[in-house]
Amino acid sequence: MVSAKKEMAIYCFETLIAHYNGEDAPPPPDFEDGHHPLFVTWKKAVNGEEARLRGCIGTLQARQLISGFRDYALTSALRDRRFSPIQAKELPYLECTVSILTDYENGADHLDWEVGKHGIIIEFTDPDTNTGRNATYLPEVVAHEGWTKLEAIDSLMRKAGYSGRITDSVRKLITLTRYQSSMYTMHFGEYVAHVKSARGVSPSIRGLRLEEKHGAPQINGFVSNHH
Repeated sequence: MVSAKKEMAIYCFETLIAHYNGEDAPPPPDFEDGHHPLFVTWKKAVNGEEARLRGCIGTLQARQLISGFRDYALTSALRDRRFSPIQAKELPYLECTVSILTDYENGADHLDWEVGKHGIIIEFTDPDTNTGRNATYLPEVVAHEGWTKLEAIDSLMRKAGYSGRITDSVRKLITLTRYQSSMYTMHFGEYVAHVKSARGVSPSIRGLRLEEKHGAPQINGFVSNHH
């Protein structure tokens, strides 16, 4: 089974940095290509606070991994409509999570899944507008929010765009697909350390100044160790 790897998160950082530097796509990455559904998530942590979401977009359909991570690294960072585009000056505070989705299964009903194990996709027809709606939460979301399964379903219906009253009869309209995922998370400090170790120099990023302070890469005063 394919697993998310460090090299995939590195490629996402390289892709975003190439964008800020006005360059084309970065050199080919060091992982095997394949076809799988995938997501790229960017979070930002400042002053030791819990990392907050800055963008998360992917595809539930199989995509080539290399082109998929390249595309969604940028789409999730720059075109998630819930957030303003990530700016280069935010890089030192970012962490990137790459997710590869696996083991799709049809649920018997809207509660036929396990918190912390499954991601879920819901599909239903809006009873008020007769519009088809769908949305997904990755496996880690529900556990992180501390929701029950019912709370997660109701939140997901709102995410899908349903604005009517949520009742048991409406929930029973849902067709649920559950899935699992393999994830890898990398902080920007880890990325910088990797580049320096592999290439002997820190990455060059337009608009950011890299310095050395006590042996640790430093960007605009931020020491690039773990957040």
